[in-house]
Amino acid sequence: MKFMNQDQYCKEYMRYLGIAKTERRSFAESERLLKARGFKELSAFKTLKPGDKVYRGYLDRTIMAAVIGKKPISEVGLKVVGGHTDAPRLDLKPKPIYDKGGYVYFDCHIYGGIKKYQWLVRPLALYGTVVRKDGTKVQIEVGDKPGDPVFMISDILPHLGYDQAKKTRDEFFPAEDLDVVAWTTPKKGDKEEDKDKADRDGLVKFLKKTYKITEEDLLSAELEIVPAGMPAECGFDRALIAGYGHDDRVCSFAGLQALLDASDETPEKTASILMCDKEEIGSVGSTGMQSSFFENTVAELIERQEKNARDIMVRRALEKSSMLSADVTATADPHFADQDSTGNGAKFHKGPAASKYTGGTSKGGASDCSPEFVATVRQIMDEGEVTWQMAELGKMEKGGGGTIAQYMSRFGMDVLDMGTPLWNMHAPCELASKFDCYMTYKAYSAYLQSKLG
Repeated sequence: MKFMNQDQYCKEYMRYLGIAKTERRSFAESERLLKARGFKELSAFKTLKPGDKVYRGYLDRTIMAAVIGKKPISEVGLKVVGGHTDAPRLDLKPKPIYDKGGYVYFDCHIYGGIKKYQWLVRPLALYGTVVRKDGTKVQIEVGDKPGDPVFMISDILPHLGYDQAKKTRDEFFPAEDLDVVAWTTPKKGDKEEDKDKADRDGLVKFLKKTYKITEEDLLSAELEIVPAGMPAECGFDRALIAGYGHDDRVCSFAGLQALLDASDETPEKTASILMCDKEEIGSVGSTGMQSSFFENTVAELIERQEKNARDIMVRRALEKSSMLSADVTATADPHFADQDSTGNGAKFHKGPAASKYTGGTSKGGASDCSPEFVATVRQIMDEGEVTWQMAELGKMEKGGGGTIAQYMSRFGMDVLDMGTPLWNMHAPCELASKFDCYMTYKAYSAYLQSKLG
């Protein structure tokens, strides 16, 4: 198998990250890359044979792809690299347009865990899909193309911010005020009362003229406010990548590229990737990992391999499967040294970090991988000449967090969290090491191609 070198891989990843500002855009670009390498939709296959390249998407957000192995899935299960493509952001509310103090704003709702202050006074972009009553869709992408306007959430100047400064981090800026300026041009006319009011109707007319959508169409829209700007190299040594959405597109893309690179060879055991949605809000909904999408897709694969497929075959196959839960973790930050578990914090330039367990102080929300599977992964990484590290997410009683591992391990499969360490996790601009990004890709490649696991 021929790997990309680090420079090639990081350039391709940065290109992808700049495109995949939302889960729908990630889905579309992932589907395009899969089709370009010969993958076909599952519905195109009546039967599946070893070497077939197949994928199944759902609601333009969640996708699973696989290279069918020599051994039937019902007998040996499958290997999975599973990550998510949603990221913390602001969503427009169903009725987003409102007036305040003479200006027009888009009313926003927080999606995922954010620090509110990090979203103030920075250029923001608007991406999403509007669905008209007749079912036709309009794609909106504003803020990243040359000449585009951007959006912004204003904050008070320090000269007048004395009262604000006395409040706690969570109190000083209410969530309901995280709204972006949409239109400030005053109304035209002779009425005195209109001269101090922004032209709300002007915004509605602009949307109608530019996108052929009405204000009512926003009721059936999925519009997201995300940071404007493209990924960039960070530091004079250019060793870090600064960008929005590393969590968790850095791992999802690594899994995708690992599968694409391995797709010309038939594996012993079916190799697959999963790029899901809604992880940042609990993996809920029809496109999250608590849905039946994954097991339904495995059932569809088995049904095309077995003449007399039964439900018990699916359950047994899932128990025989294994997975690398491809999600990021925190890189130890010297500025916050008191948060790190001594000797167990991840470091930059040491490769992806495996976490035997995640969760909170008492391992709440963790799957807690078996030492037997950890040992197997250690062997796979050694054979693949992968640089990696073992880490956990900070000290006990300092917080914690989970991944999709807990929702996959419920099938009885072996699951280990293994992903790229980050600084600024969940911030509008996160930092990842190029070396760690590349080694994450090599780690997933080694796992998918190994006869172990």
